[in-house]
Amino acid sequence: MERGGYVYILASKRNGTLYIGVTNNLGRRIGEHRSGAVPGFTRTYGVHRLVWYERHEDIRDAIAREKAMKKWLRAWKLREIEALNPEWRDLADDLNA
Repeated sequence: MERGGYVYILASKRNGTLYIGVTNNLGRRIGEHRSGAVPGFTRTYGVHRLVWYERHEDIRDAIAREKAMKKWLRAWKLREIEALNPEWRDLADDLNA
């Protein structure tokens, strides 16, 4: 049986630069983004605010969802964020509670 996973969206600010990723450990991965531990897009563009995430029982489903969402229009991504998190709060705070 495969482990579960998360699809997540990070933003630089409200309506700012977006990043979509997938992981099996959301708390750890967000920490990596914030610390700049891994060079790349999020470190370069300061994309550190967790504004949306979705849990999947199977990591393969999370990977498929991430790939599909990366092809979406920006407006679709913004609607998805607004539906879950209209204030664009940093949801990482909820992970640590």
